[in-house]
Amino acid sequence: MIQLRTFSITARCERTGHLGIAVATAIPCVGMLCPFVQADVGAVATQSFVNPYLGLWGLELLAQGHRADQVLEQLRQRDEGIALRQIAIVDRHGRSAAFSGDGCDGWYGHLTGDQYAIAGNMLVGPETLDAMQASFVQHPGESLAQRLLLALRTGQLAGGDKRGKQSAALKVFSTEQYPLVDIRVDDHHDPVNDLQRVYDVVKQQLLPFMDMLPTHANPTGHLDLAEARKRGLVQKEETAPATTS
Repeated sequence: MIQLRTFSITARCERTGHLGIAVATAIPCVGMLCPFVQADVGAVATQSFVNPYLGLWGLELLAQGHRADQVLEQLRQRDEGIALRQIAIVDRHGRSAAFSGDGCDGWYGHLTGDQYAIAGNMLVGPETLDAMQASFVQHPGESLAQRLLLALRTGQLAGGDKRGKQSAALKVFSTEQYPLVDIRVDDHHDPVNDLQRVYDVVKQQLLPFMDMLPTHANPTGHLDLAEARKRGLVQKEETAPATTS
């Protein structure tokens, strides 16, 4: 059994409806096991002695129209090892719920509010979660991805995982079945700050391209080569050298 001694924030943007999770821990590949997100459905973070099926089951229940608190109650009944789990849920309307089993290790706890749920275990203390909550609430004008990153970095500065750092992940969905942002740092001495560095690259080089991709409404997409060249997303056409006879 893998124990994800972790701190995470699960949230929805009230302005855009985007849903996402940012998470960090002291083992590799946290982005593989913890964050589960689906556009216009909700987001579920599962951690501590992790059960990834809680994320999968949670999204199924949210897709059926259940509220975050109803989903949490059904998940608690479904998992016989629930005392070892932490779960944080935000539904499509921004309603939140969270749970920390009494079998979690070290200092553990959670905070919930309108549009967010924050959870952590094996932490230095409650200051990590308090700092994340304050950061998220104080930056409503930022994109959801940036708000999540700011909260994660603030939590790290406040203490974070007391064992140290190794991996971090950010996953955000907009309106499509594929993610708007899905980035990971899997083995790094400072994964939270490196996650911000990678996101800054994504924001410059990838996000401008995302609005040209196929969507449910427009399955062929709307790739404008002239605009793509202007943005530097594709190479400019090379002019053939003049020839003489």
